[in-house]
Amino acid sequence: MLANLVTSLMDHEVISTTDARAKELRRVAEHMITFAKRNDLHARRQVLRVIANKEVVAKLFSEIAPRYQSRNGGYTRIIKVGPRQGDGAPMSLIELVDRAAKRKATPTTTESEPAAAQTGEAQSGSTES
Repeated sequence: MLANLVTSLMDHEVISTTDARAKELRRVAEHMITFAKRNDLHARRQVLRVIANKEVVAKLFSEIAPRYQSRNGGYTRIIKVGPRQGDGAPMSLIELVDRAAKRKATPTTTESEPAAAQTGEAQSGSTES
C-alpha cells in the first residue's frame, strides 16, 4: 500500500489520504527523495525496490530530486482537510513542498497557447480565401 501511495505522490505531487497513512507515507517519500538526491546507480536500484513504475522513478531522479538539492529534509507537507464524508475518518492532503513553483510556471504556458491558437485561426482563415 505504501509503495502505491509513494508512486502516486511522486507522479501527481499531491494526494489525499487519511492522516495515519499520510504520516507513514511521509517517512517513505522523504527517504525516496533522499536516495534520488544521491543520483547514482545503487540509489536508483534502491528506489526501484519500492517504486515499480520506471517512468515515475525517472521523474523522481530528473525533476523532483534536483529541486531539493539544497534542502536537508522536509520535502513533504501534510495539510489536514477534515473528516471523510462516508465514515468520518480524518483526511489530509500530502504534497511536495516546492510544488508552488510549478504552479507559477503553468499560467505562462497557458498564456502562450491562446496566442498559438489565434495564429492557427488566422492561418486557417487565410487558407479559406
